[in-house]
Amino acid sequence: MADPIVVLIVTGLSGSGKTTAMRALEDVGFFCVDNLPLALMPKFLLLCEQNTETPRVAMAVDARSEAFGPPHKDALDEVATLGHDITVLFLDARDEVLIRRFSETRRRHPLSDEGMTLQEGIQRERDLLIPLRAQASLVIDTSSFNVHELRKDIVSRYGLHPEEKRLQIVVKSFGFKYGLPVEADYVFDVRFLPNPYFIDELRPRSGLESEVQEYLINQPQTHLWMERILPLLDFVVPWHETEGKLSLTVAIGCTGGRHRSVFTASKIGDHLEQQGFTTTVRHRDIHRSSSASSAPD
Repeated sequence: MADPIVVLIVTGLSGSGKTTAMRALEDVGFFCVDNLPLALMPKFLLLCEQNTETPRVAMAVDARSEAFGPPHKDALDEVATLGHDITVLFLDARDEVLIRRFSETRRRHPLSDEGMTLQEGIQRERDLLIPLRAQASLVIDTSSFNVHELRKDIVSRYGLHPEEKRLQIVVKSFGFKYGLPVEADYVFDVRFLPNPYFIDELRPRSGLESEVQEYLINQPQTHLWMERILPLLDFVVPWHETEGKLSLTVAIGCTGGRHRSVFTASKIGDHLEQQGFTTTVRHRDIHRSSSASSAPD
């Protein structure tokens, strides 16, 4: 038999945070499947055994899955015979909290039949989930959690290693004339720096080359800029990590994305790497601008 697969069954009341929990589990490396009937789980895990890239699987299960096969307990017992490491996480919340959440989202409770009140639908779901709750390894009451707090709790419980929970940072240079990076969390404009484009011998070069770097380093504006941007990032980045954010994109733009933004993005990336963050520097438009460009960088 292949190595055992870590199987986490995520279940609980509708509105208790299963979607948030599944997204957090996906971020820490789980292969996530939403609302797979338990009756199909043995076949699904047999497929996972053939794929060494899925050592950890999270499966969201709700009360409706029992309609597709045997009772929950019987289905889990069958899965247990396959020899995998199976645990059940049950998310709960107080009725008044669930009612408020459904009211805020204007969603219909999935088990509220026509003529049934929201309270009756919640109670019906509670009754159906009694067997799964009885088998839960962990019950989390999310009544006092917001989505960020629940996500942070899930990541802290199910992340494999502390370093996997560290913020992953992408520092991206770009040219404004090609559009903003849609994935950017922060955008900084360095078009105020002196432009190497207007120096004939520097125009065909990029911000990765020593001649352009030396030119920009010797500009007083560059020093003033770096003296401000680096402390700002040193302040805000750890707070993003504290809030449970796993990825952050810092975008640095100039006109064409070839000289000034490339140079400053590289410097910022080096600094963040020295602070202990896993940092990737990408230059989106460095090959799109050249000396033949009709617009200066």
